[in-house]
Amino acid sequence: MDALSIDADALADDVGALVQVPSVTGEEHAAIGWLAERATELGLRCELVEHDLAALRAHPDHPGEEARRTELVGLSVTLPGTAPGRLCLNGHVDVVAPGTVAWRHGPWSGVVEDGCVHGRGAVDMKGGVVAALHALAALRDAGAAVPEVVLQCVSSEEDGGLGTFAALQRDARFDACLIPEPTGFDVVCAQAGALTFRGTVRGRAAHAAMRLEGRSAIDRYVRIHAALAAHEERLNADVAHPAMRALGLPYPVSVGRVTAGEWSSSVPDRLVFEGRVGVRIGEEPTAARAALEAAVRAADDEAPAVEIAWTGGAYAPGETDPEHPWVRRVAAAVAAERGPTRTAGVPWGADMRLFTARGIPTVMVGTSGIELAHAVDERASVDELVALARIIVRAVVATA
Repeated sequence: MDALSIDADALADDVGALVQVPSVTGEEHAAIGWLAERATELGLRCELVEHDLAALRAHPDHPGEEARRTELVGLSVTLPGTAPGRLCLNGHVDVVAPGTVAWRHGPWSGVVEDGCVHGRGAVDMKGGVVAALHALAALRDAGAAVPEVVLQCVSSEEDGGLGTFAALQRDARFDACLIPEPTGFDVVCAQAGALTFRGTVRGRAAHAAMRLEGRSAIDRYVRIHAALAAHEERLNADVAHPAMRALGLPYPVSVGRVTAGEWSSSVPDRLVFEGRVGVRIGEEPTAARAALEAAVRAADDEAPAVEIAWTGGAYAPGETDPEHPWVRRVAAAVAAERGPTRTAGVPWGADMRLFTARGIPTVMVGTSGIELAHAVDERASVDELVALARIIVRAVVATA
């Protein structure tokens, strides 16, 4: 059998079946279990692992979490090697919630229609995980001479990367890694970091009819919001990294949630705002935190001071030298399958940085559709998933 022969119908069916297993962050066990069963059916060796949550949370490098969880499970699928070297494929099965707007098909439908698999996680990134699984099965069936390849199927990427962190605590002996996140077939070798924050602004309550006797926390927040916009401008002025400089907004600062007040006829004495700040390539998260806090202090020196808390996942930035042989090898695999490609950077946090922090050269490459991730009517092209599986095969074979 040709290792590049990927059964499109079987791949689409498997992606659809996995989409039908809801796996919102914190509740991934069933999806991981489905992958373990499917990998076994495909003749691949797999190990289902339940990680020690308490030990991970006590670790000084714990990457943070947001979702409630009582367990953390992961799966390692291994293709034994017949050539020197050891490669990692890594993909997450956790997904964000489907939201409140109606979908054309249900969010967990897994329907295959118009050449696409529909449903939450189809593009981010259950499709990529299944494409990697089928690539390993094709390599096994073909008896190709390849290095050992381990596919890590992980939980908790969406809220900080605890699943990959745990997997690498157990096993980090890899020469290189490919993560099939949706990149539009760009070979991503740089990713921004991202940190989430919560700010609390205090005011002084009063009856709305006596507004001047109070101090509105909302009025106080307005200038803080403007200061955050100005901070975003500073972060994105004179961007040094060439892969990031090409982006429209490499390092976003965004406030996604604001809550204030308890009664329409009262001056609000408290406002809470929550958001995220980008971390520049080469910048330490501690420096990014300090810079945002300084921007808030410069805009508002009233007492009591605005309180900033750092919450949820902490995504450091990460990069791999675009001239590294692994980057070139993956780029050649993409070019052979899809035509000319480019190396690129992305403005979102990902598990890539957990590999590069350990010195493991890592790239992300996958289908188009990043704009559909976390969106209503998420879907992934079957043809593109097949192409992705073939790219993975090409990259692995070229390493032997």
